[in-house]
Amino acid sequence: MSSPTPPLAEALPTVGFIGLGNMGSGMTRNLQAAGFPLVVTDLRRESAEELIAGGARWGETPREVAAMSDLVITMLPTPKHVAAVAAGAEGLIAGLPDGGTWVDMSTSVPDVLEAVRIEQAGRGLHLLDAPVSGMSVGAAAGMLQIFIGGDATDVARLRPVFEAMGDPERILHVGGHGAGYAVKLMINQLWFSHLVATAEVLSVGVAAGVDLGVLRDALIASPANSTFVSRDVLSILDNGDYDEGFAIALACKDLGLSVDLARSVGMPVELSSLVEQIFRRARAQYGDHAGEMTPVRLYEELLGRDLRREVAA
Repeated sequence: MSSPTPPLAEALPTVGFIGLGNMGSGMTRNLQAAGFPLVVTDLRRESAEELIAGGARWGETPREVAAMSDLVITMLPTPKHVAAVAAGAEGLIAGLPDGGTWVDMSTSVPDVLEAVRIEQAGRGLHLLDAPVSGMSVGAAAGMLQIFIGGDATDVARLRPVFEAMGDPERILHVGGHGAGYAVKLMINQLWFSHLVATAEVLSVGVAAGVDLGVLRDALIASPANSTFVSRDVLSILDNGDYDEGFAIALACKDLGLSVDLARSVGMPVELSSLVEQIFRRARAQYGDHAGEMTPVRLYEELLGRDLRREVAA
């Protein structure tokens, strides 16, 4: 039997945060700016220096973070990292009190939290999956999209915490446990597919003699328009920025998780599998730390020129 849902304290609760990378650093700064007391940890203590200077406490281990916090958030690169942080004598589960709350905001799969839910069934833990979209820019601005899987009462209770990190209009309760993970993987999969399709279309059109800016304007005015065509691709077309804030190694990880999810539910995903292989080819050619939009470079090399539009002075 689960324990009663613990209310948020009248004073803002202490938030434990594990993972201070490109995303976690911005998320924690916004939590701190909103007044939430923080307990943080990361593989690199130097990543917490600014937060500590602002009043955050440092936890030596995930267990220590959980023990000193009213709720714990993890923001980590892969499901393996999430599982490793949770497990063992110094893991966050060991420090989480009965009836405690853990929100995993990593892009992950349902298996990790589901295993904890089964193993710790008698402890009344409140576990939510709440992955995000918006890249590091959205994390820094506190305007992330957040897709939450879990009990509605927990989502409502924790909404002030989510609103400190995300756009209130785009904080969505998408279903029960695991639904947040699934929605985020599908969003990533479609965005990556848009990227590859857009790179192909722009390259073919330019090779056929159409001005790049004119071609893009025509796409925007057509039924083929997308957010990627109208907004996201401009980082490349105007600035030559392939978004190194999110490494292609992580993009390949997300694509693999998406294809694995499809396999687990018995759905064939031929197109998604091909997109995954294109991303893996770009990773092999340009390295793990290249930006997530680097597959566009594959098409630029075939075209023999960079895809850059002329911007009026």
